[in-house]
Amino acid sequence: MAAKPEVACGTRRQLSREFKLEAVWLVKERGVSVAQASRDLDLHENVLRKWVRDAVADPQLAFPGQGVM
Repeated sequence: MAAKPEVACGTRRQLSREFKLEAVWLVKERGVSVAQASRDLDLHENVLRKWVRDAVADPQLAFPGQGVM
């Protein structure tokens, strides 16, 4: 898994599609709890829950944005 990005206070992170898919993979395939994965990845639990929901609904269309890391 990629290292956590460093951000200045008040700056919104842009995370890559690959990062999001790996986070979802941790939860769905490895069985890591959303709570544990979100702590490990420095994410809010609700963000990771939404990513999982989006990826399950339609994996090909999940995370279409221009996030970079």
